[in-house]
Amino acid sequence: MLHPVPGSTGAAPPLLSLEDFTVAFAQGAGRTRVVHGIDLTLQRGEALGIVGESGCGKSVTWLAALRLLGKRAVTTGRVLLNGRDLSGFSERELADVRGGRIGLIFQDPTSCLNPILRIGTQIGEALRLHRGLTGKAAEREALRLLDRVGIADAPRRLRQHAHELSGGMNQRVMIAIALAGEPDVLVADEPTTALDATIQAQILDLIRDIRRDTGMGLVLISHDLGVIADLCDRVAVMYAGRVVETAATQDLLGSPRHPYTRGLLAALPSLEGPRVRLTPVGGTVPSPDAMPPGCAFAPRCAYAEAHCGNGIPVLQPAGTGHLSACRRLDALMGEWQRQAAREAGRHDPVVQDLDWPNRDRQRELSA
Repeated sequence: MLHPVPGSTGAAPPLLSLEDFTVAFAQGAGRTRVVHGIDLTLQRGEALGIVGESGCGKSVTWLAALRLLGKRAVTTGRVLLNGRDLSGFSERELADVRGGRIGLIFQDPTSCLNPILRIGTQIGEALRLHRGLTGKAAEREALRLLDRVGIADAPRRLRQHAHELSGGMNQRVMIAIALAGEPDVLVADEPTTALDATIQAQILDLIRDIRRDTGMGLVLISHDLGVIADLCDRVAVMYAGRVVETAATQDLLGSPRHPYTRGLLAALPSLEGPRVRLTPVGGTVPSPDAMPPGCAFAPRCAYAEAHCGNGIPVLQPAGTGHLSACRRLDALMGEWQRQAAREAGRHDPVVQDLDWPNRDRQRELSA
């Protein structure tokens, strides 16, 4: 589960969880908080998607959880892996977790690989650190990993450098390095952003196959809802450093229960029906040091009312296994259900039952 479902027993222990996790950065004499009380849970073998615009705290949350942001980042709360609190680990202990129990893939593989070391050396380093393999044993395993991630002529590739490979091949190398430690969890931060559509599809297929073969958990951070729909079991939508909606993927994409999520989906082009002008979410994500009062999304929200500025909304049940942080949830759910009834059969299945103010008017103008 992504978040405890009301009424559930919670018998299965989570593989990875964040509990009331916050992140702040030192700024002058004070601190600026950028992530506010995140609660997320990943079960074994589950794929969890984290979505939101740039600046919403998606990547910062996970980088801070693994203490990869340096001493300026101050965290509170707990990060649990197999029930063990990582916040109390020494740097040496945490180094065994990073790349070992938790594999990492970043969005720009070329800049993440060392330009002066051969590919084989970099894979071999991960094998030595996390599995104690050296010499011929490490070379054999490196060859196997390159073959597993779909890189042909592996012996030659081991002797090459990152600049001699394409972006897609470098990302496959990064996946091989991430797999070298035989991780329980793979955290992939925008793993296909820098790749063209064909290579992107190949990398996503590779990640899917690896999950099927190994049973490892996946945390996929992305702004691309299509990628999330393709790979993830559950989704958490983040806005301004908070989780504003969580649900099973198809439930969230088919029937979103937060205005921000609906705005993201309404901005997607439809594959069916007449062409209409896309409806972007107006405005921008607020700066962490200039947050509006109450709901952070209220200044951009077409459904906001005066009381939305009174107090920060918390996640509340919005259906089975579905949680939303909206002060107008009850009223809006009724309104959205009526809109869905009017719109039945007129939308692409990925964004079924979606609407956004003025969309009916846009369809009339395009007819």
